[in-house]
Amino acid sequence: MGTRSWLIDLADAAAARGRAGGKAAVLAELAGAGFAVPPGFVVTADALTDPGLVEALAQAAARCGGGRFAVRSSGAAEDLPDASYAGLYETFLDVAPDGLAEAVRRCFAAAGSERVRAYHDRRVQPGGEATMAVLVQSMVDAAAAGVVFTAHPVTGARDQVVVTAVAGLGESLVSGEQNGEEWTVCSGQAVRTRAGSGLDGVLNTGQAAEVADLAVRVAAHYGCPQDIEWAIDAVGRLWLLQSRPMTALPDAVSWDPPGPGLWMRNFRVGEWLPEAVTPLFATWLLPELEGGYLDGMHTTIGVRVPFRWALVNDWYYTAAPVPSARLLAAVLARGRGRAIRTLFHALIQVGRDPAAADRKVLSGLYRHWRDVQLARYRALVTTAQAEVDTAGPARLAQLATAIAREAGAYMWLLAVVGGSAWKMEARLARFCREHLTGVLDPDIGVQVLLRGLPGAEPGAPAGHEVQSLDWHQPVAAELPPIAADHTGITARHQMLSEQRAAAEATCRAVLADRTRLLSDFDALLRVAQRYAAIREEQARDFTLGWPVLRACAARTGQYLADRNLLDQPQDVHFCTYDEVVAAIDADPADLAARSRFRHAAWEQRRRLAAPVTLGRPPRLIGDLIDNAVRAARGGDPDADAIAGHPASAGRATGPVRIVRGPDDFAAFTQGEVLVARATSPAWTLLFARAAAVVTDGGTLAAHASLVAREYGIPAVVGTGDATSRLHDGQIVTVDGTTGSVTILA
Repeated sequence: MGTRSWLIDLADAAAARGRAGGKAAVLAELAGAGFAVPPGFVVTADALTDPGLVEALAQAAARCGGGRFAVRSSGAAEDLPDASYAGLYETFLDVAPDGLAEAVRRCFAAAGSERVRAYHDRRVQPGGEATMAVLVQSMVDAAAAGVVFTAHPVTGARDQVVVTAVAGLGESLVSGEQNGEEWTVCSGQAVRTRAGSGLDGVLNTGQAAEVADLAVRVAAHYGCPQDIEWAIDAVGRLWLLQSRPMTALPDAVSWDPPGPGLWMRNFRVGEWLPEAVTPLFATWLLPELEGGYLDGMHTTIGVRVPFRWALVNDWYYTAAPVPSARLLAAVLARGRGRAIRTLFHALIQVGRDPAAADRKVLSGLYRHWRDVQLARYRALVTTAQAEVDTAGPARLAQLATAIAREAGAYMWLLAVVGGSAWKMEARLARFCREHLTGVLDPDIGVQVLLRGLPGAEPGAPAGHEVQSLDWHQPVAAELPPIAADHTGITARHQMLSEQRAAAEATCRAVLADRTRLLSDFDALLRVAQRYAAIREEQARDFTLGWPVLRACAARTGQYLADRNLLDQPQDVHFCTYDEVVAAIDADPADLAARSRFRHAAWEQRRRLAAPVTLGRPPRLIGDLIDNAVRAARGGDPDADAIAGHPASAGRATGPVRIVRGPDDFAAFTQGEVLVARATSPAWTLLFARAAAVVTDGGTLAAHASLVAREYGIPAVVGTGDATSRLHDGQIVTVDGTTGSVTILA
């Protein structure tokens, strides 16, 4: 291209990489391999001393077809696997031919900036020179543009391509001014996982798949995951603008089931664990909770039937025991008939004849919980509370273990007694479908009979209520208070109570001349309402011990930090139980380093979109939760909607607000749709402002399900990935009857 040594045709840049820079060399290679790369040329630093610079650039521009141009850096060390230089140099877009000289000068001037120098010295050659050229290319008249990653940048999954797009030029996306529309493409199938800011989509399914295919071919060419910039012009042609290796890509994670059967992350203990767990909880409290669960089972039925549980990428999953002749024989032999009788009524009869199950087994277990288990738990917590401020590390460990074990025994009774509520509700719903068709409001259904119950009035959370069972998270007393209109909450509860009473009267009037059915309805209604209240009563006090557990961990962490074994007390949560016990008597020199490493790993894993289930249910048993969800639905969700469990009936439309933790409480305003990975008792008062609730996890018996009913707002739980598919400000309709969330804008 001319006789000037400082001017290099883009087609020749690969052979002159040392002078043309990494970006230009890569694009030259890709153009040579047949990819659609806009034409252009490279300018080296020698051009700045050429008095004919303006004329030479104008001639080079004419040979590229004229028009407008993009002027960007192309550093020798740029776009490397361990040093991308992304966003450090200047880029000038839509430059006219007569403005190229000025843009080139400014681009070179930016190479000497302090931020570029600091990055270069830190990442490449400390103290060395950062050789740079300038790449000039014809501008693409972009109808849409964006970035595509050939591996998931958060999870590291190599089988997922993530496409992000905005209308027009992609500069607003690259600079962070817009989040853009997001698509995930797997095996050629494109799914929009986040909408953009406009009413209409930026890309259609075919275009997203085309961008992903381009990216996959580029990654195959280089043999490693790529971070690619692209644009689609006004006539629909796809252009490749830049490609570089993905940096800081996390190791790929797999979600293989840890054993046979169906594994659930939102069942039993998992219902209270909305994210990946910390090492101290995983190796201390969690095993003690599970052990206490079996202790409680042994106390009431005389046998331990272990529920399988495991951590997958630090996320909790549990599965039902594997049925076998050996297990059945053990239950029969050790339970001496009591186990079979209890399990039959608690698991099977409760869904057929709830009143009989209550009379023969459940009422006795409830009394045991109220009079024995709860009293023992409270006494233990009170004793520990009196000691924790003065106890030494060894005693703190004993107190924490004892409380966790007792809480596990408590959870067994919560699961078997309070967990009966949704099975009783399902039986009541079946009765209404068979004998009271058209009597109840179809948008609310049987749930109108279970709202506004005496003793279930919403209120401020108790100080011990939690965000997560993982003791790394603060309890309600440690969180900023949530403002709420308590008068309005009381009035709403009264309205729901009146609606319930009216619905009961209507049902009884319809059944008045069918004495047997009326008697069955009354019995069903009484027991279902009673256990709906019991479930919340039990759940409310389950975490009584967590303030003391948090204090035990804090004091233990302070002890280790005072001895310079940890950087700060809260780092104790990223140690294992064995390390903490050993550190009480020894001085492991690398404890702080291990804690820092695990903290970083946990931060990455907590952002993963963990599947709600892993594996497949046993053929003869099936997915009991999925079966219950299908039975509870008042209709099928739309094909394009986000589907979940129909937790609290009704329909509401409003703007999305993603709530990830207490830092987001203040931004949540009246009439918004609360979208979270899971909600917890510590978040209860947010429901007073919410138009509806949507969660990634949870079941029909989850906290969000039950509290949403108390507030009379729709809720859809167990969606799996609503927090990644929705974004703040989107308008959605939440249908708590069908279990669907429809994106409107």
